[in-house]
Amino acid sequence: MPTRVSARIAAIAESATLAVDAKAKALKAAGRPVIGFGAGEPDFPTPGYIVESAQRACAEPRFHKYTPAAGLPELRQAIADKTARDSGYQVTAGQVLVTNGGKQAVYQTFAALLDPGDEVLVTAPYWTTYPEAIALAGGVMTIVPTDESTGYLASVDDLERARTERTKVLLFVSPSNPTGAVYPQALVRDIGRWALEHGIWVVTDEIYEHLVYGDARFSSIPVQTPDMADTTVVLNGCAKTYAMTGWRVGWMIGPSDVIKAAANLQSHATSNVCNVAQAAALTAVTGDLSAVAEMRAAFDRRRLTMSRMLNEIPGVVCPVPQGAFYCYPSVKGLLGREIAGRRPLSSSELAGLILDEAEVAVVPGEAFGTPGYFRLSCALGDADLEEGIMRMGKLLSGGSGG
Repeated sequence: MPTRVSARIAAIAESATLAVDAKAKALKAAGRPVIGFGAGEPDFPTPGYIVESAQRACAEPRFHKYTPAAGLPELRQAIADKTARDSGYQVTAGQVLVTNGGKQAVYQTFAALLDPGDEVLVTAPYWTTYPEAIALAGGVMTIVPTDESTGYLASVDDLERARTERTKVLLFVSPSNPTGAVYPQALVRDIGRWALEHGIWVVTDEIYEHLVYGDARFSSIPVQTPDMADTTVVLNGCAKTYAMTGWRVGWMIGPSDVIKAAANLQSHATSNVCNVAQAAALTAVTGDLSAVAEMRAAFDRRRLTMSRMLNEIPGVVCPVPQGAFYCYPSVKGLLGREIAGRRPLSSSELAGLILDEAEVAVVPGEAFGTPGYFRLSCALGDADLEEGIMRMGKLLSGGSGG
């Protein structure tokens, strides 16, 4: 008997990060004092001047109708200008496609580049959406493992060991979700040269470009290796920089033939992005970066507090993140120990125990391709952050040796 749901769609896993966030919110709504570290979104409202521009756009009749599927022409140009300003990458408006959030940009990029069986090099830990988008496009993900010993950075040698004759794309993410790793400029340049030498496309996700701390600096592959411009697709959006996760405006930047192909796909999948959201995005990308500077200062403070407190828990090892707003500690030292009468053998089991016993929600490393780790978001208030880690520490430190 045929199945009711296609095998292709049935194989898609639910977003683990959204699932953890939803469960935490449901428990909270039921009166439980749950503190959630799952959400990958700023805990700040969208700046008022951006909201006001959307309110004005609602009254404009031209925004009540269809607009070009690839995006408002003025927004595509503004994104090209913003990219030159922020990363030094010079592109034209015709190389920009405005998408319904960063996730649509990810999906359409792989759909435009991959044929069945093409391999994509993906460093682990990786964001939960990448494997699903690659698989839906018929691609095969080849994992390049990294861990806390190298600050979750992959070397050129690591990439070369994973390369095969079927390798078509390298997915490059810096700053990284979930680890907060930021690749130094020289390594970015070396990776770009390696990809160029072997004829490998680079898909680079730059959504966290403005969230870097300390001595870390963001570097864009097509800037560090200009000859890669014709085989690079840059993914970005408004979500993290301007606290606009719910507005759903992202974009992809690439060679004109790839952008045209992806725009054709989008014309059938969704048509244009919501015009009111595009108007808000236009205000965001043409404005200054004062809003993100305020958020960055808060995330900087919180990443230091969180990593310090996590490292004080016996059995936990947490590199200090250099970018984004996550900590990614190893909890392998806790597995198999007796904690609250249970012996969790995986980070998934341990996360469930922490939610049950300490009422703290974290995302286990299984969701990111690396069992034995947690991802914790720094994007919550300072008081909740400290209270949540204190609860975890009290529970985990109280476990008897195994």
